[in-house]
Amino acid sequence: MRAQAQTSGASSNDVEDLKQTVRELTLRVSALEEELHQGRSTTAVPVPTTAVATLRPIAMPMPSVGIRSSVESVSSSSAASAAQPAPTTSAATAVTMPTQTSGTQTTPIISAIPTQLPGGATLNYTFDGYYDYDFEHPIGRVQYLRAYDVLSNAFSINQADVIFDLDPDVAAGRRYGVRLDLQFGQATETLQGNPSNEVRPEIYRNIFQAYGTYVVPVGKGLTVDFGKWASSLGIEGNYTKDQVNYSRSFFFDYLPFYHAGVRASYKVNDKLTANYWLVNGTDQSEPTNSFKDELFGFVAQPTKNISWTVNYYFGQDHPDVAPATNCPAPVQPGLCLAPINPAPNGRQHIFDSYVTWNATPKLAFSIEGDYLISREWAKAAPGESSAPEHVDGGAAYVRYQLTPKTALGGRTEYMSDRDGLFSGTSQALKEFTGTYEYKFGEGFLSRVEYRRDWSNVPFFLTNKPGVLSPNQPTLTLGLVWWVGGKQGAW
Repeated sequence: MRAQAQTSGASSNDVEDLKQTVRELTLRVSALEEELHQGRSTTAVPVPTTAVATLRPIAMPMPSVGIRSSVESVSSSSAASAAQPAPTTSAATAVTMPTQTSGTQTTPIISAIPTQLPGGATLNYTFDGYYDYDFEHPIGRVQYLRAYDVLSNAFSINQADVIFDLDPDVAAGRRYGVRLDLQFGQATETLQGNPSNEVRPEIYRNIFQAYGTYVVPVGKGLTVDFGKWASSLGIEGNYTKDQVNYSRSFFFDYLPFYHAGVRASYKVNDKLTANYWLVNGTDQSEPTNSFKDELFGFVAQPTKNISWTVNYYFGQDHPDVAPATNCPAPVQPGLCLAPINPAPNGRQHIFDSYVTWNATPKLAFSIEGDYLISREWAKAAPGESSAPEHVDGGAAYVRYQLTPKTALGGRTEYMSDRDGLFSGTSQALKEFTGTYEYKFGEGFLSRVEYRRDWSNVPFFLTNKPGVLSPNQPTLTLGLVWWVGGKQGAW
């Protein structure tokens, strides 16, 4: 009754003033909502003159404090609601944005790990680890003739990599590119840990690849690389996610891992690409002699389902210097060297070929053949030998995609190492590998693998000192994570 008395006691002018105030505030809120829906939440945009006239408050008697507070609270809640995006009808496109508050600006959510860089460059990351069980329980848990899965009964980091890649884009006017692969873990020691190949291996140990590219405007394009790159001798590569099996073959372990120098690739037509290299040597960032090795090869694709690579490599990798400690003059660190006189000058020839046939979208077959011949001396003098030493053999692969997440892979291999160039023992080596793959999602896969190596002589370690076995059976679980902007094989 008291409230009614107060209301009835208000003059007609006050009521009209209050109604006018509410109308003006309603118009102002409507205009603010329109502005916010037009994307004016963070950027000041000039307001049309008519809108300014509408929004400009007019002089009027102010209502009581209680009524004013109520109206302001309604206006504030309406503005806050207007700051929210309009709901969408499709759940697939609905996005929840953080609510704006006074004095702050909404910041777009960005990826915690950068993968795409300005200009088309990508950053790529991978982690590769494994647990291996050797049924022979070798002393020291060491597995012979394994490139990457070198330890048994141990949780091991195979490799962790960061890759920067900028490919040339001739269509966009960029003829240059650059590639850098940084690598850490057990694989790094395998790839670049042999002082017989490298004068200063510690300098380049974590740089798996580093080269610049330029596409010369000749014909369909002559691609030239300068620097250090992964060898294409042999079908297998460094990154596990791009291989059929988790472990690597004998031939991957024996053939060169990388080269440093200059290489050129010319696309003759849509079915044939020719390759030429001029490099320091096999697995040499810095040369151990003055001879420059060469590769001649081609990649043919007679049909869309068949790819055939042929390589001939010609080199001379015997060092003509040895480390010394008595250099009289200042030299670069690690480059105190003494000449070997006379230095062996025998040549090395590698014939390498592999072909892949995608029989169906789910089934693929590959086969590789290799023949290597090496001599210590080109022309034998008294007390020297120019007798050839050989390594030859090959491998066959099959992969079947069972489901989008699961696949089966197999490899069988034979290597004749009758002169001990690979293993240090004259023997015939064989291996079979069966792999089951499960991909949890793009960027994370697991592989369970059974492998059996065997020789025609006792060679592999056992748990008894001095007792060797002709077999090396293992069971491995490999886990690989990767993320990056580069599509396809790395």
